[in-house]
Amino acid sequence: MANETIKVGFIGAGANTALRHIPGLRAQQGVELVGVANRSIESSRTAADKYELGEAYPTWLDIVEDPEVDAVCIGTWPYMHSTITLTALDNGKHVLCEARMAMNGSEARDMLAASIANPDLITQIVPPPHLMACEQHLIDLITDGYVGEIVNVHARVTDGSAFPDSDTESHWRHMRELSGNNVMTTGIWYENLMRLVGTASSVSANAQIVVPHRRGWDGNRQQMTIPDQIDIIYALSGGGSVNLSVTTVSGSFVPPTEIWIYGTEGTLRIQTRGLDNDPVVSGGRKGDDKMTEIEVPDEKRGSWRVEEEFINAIRGTEPVTRSNFADSVKYMEFTDAIQESWQTGKRVYLPGS
Repeated sequence: MANETIKVGFIGAGANTALRHIPGLRAQQGVELVGVANRSIESSRTAADKYELGEAYPTWLDIVEDPEVDAVCIGTWPYMHSTITLTALDNGKHVLCEARMAMNGSEARDMLAASIANPDLITQIVPPPHLMACEQHLIDLITDGYVGEIVNVHARVTDGSAFPDSDTESHWRHMRELSGNNVMTTGIWYENLMRLVGTASSVSANAQIVVPHRRGWDGNRQQMTIPDQIDIIYALSGGGSVNLSVTTVSGSFVPPTEIWIYGTEGTLRIQTRGLDNDPVVSGGRKGDDKMTEIEVPDEKRGSWRVEEEFINAIRGTEPVTRSNFADSVKYMEFTDAIQESWQTGKRVYLPGS
């Protein structure tokens, strides 16, 4: 499809689809946004009109079975990701799927197998944006020996943290039937860390449901089954360990999300203050008096180009690197291991370790 128009349909025009995918795909040359399917035809018509997406389809199945559609952008909650992806691939559609990849590792592996069985179709999971600006420079620093051998990584994720409040309305991320084994942004941050320091070989997790009930969408009290505070220790396949803490209930005075990478020769610190600000990177090596801020060279500074990469991959001009299905399966298997460790109180070994 090097020179042909690529026609894209949207399944679920939620917040991130509206913020990033619709304008990102519209900005690509030779791309036509041809339609949308939300959970109802009324919602589909509203989205089609609001975002100028062409046809309002009655159901998602109508989009994936439409021979005029070349690719689909899946913006639903995780509970539908596997079903829609498998059906779309069966119908010859390229797939850009919102994170989180699936409900669990089993669904994710099914998605990977289907993508392998259709090598002519492009499949991509939307990657985490948090460290895009500095990621390549961090990878190069670590690869070139800035920290030496990794001893420990300490990551404290506090994005969106507030004091516990049972009067807050439930979000789909609180509902296991919609989110599966995904816990807050844990899998997303594991993917970030995986790019920097590698994969986990074993996991021990302790989790809490600090707010046991919230207001359901119908106004009634709803029991929560997904943790809102989790502490994880995991061993790295290449040596060293990671302490990862993720919370949404530690109050409004928590420090920004912060990652420390400790090694035999040096230390790196990454601080993030929301998605609208570049991370701040600082470091120090053996013999230094103090840590200093590390500037990211312009030629290594990354940015959001997910939709551009997806379209370029369809046209055959570049591969999908952020994020392919194989890498995304790894963070889904990590979320499964967290769930098992939390429920059993045991250390859990990941596949292939």
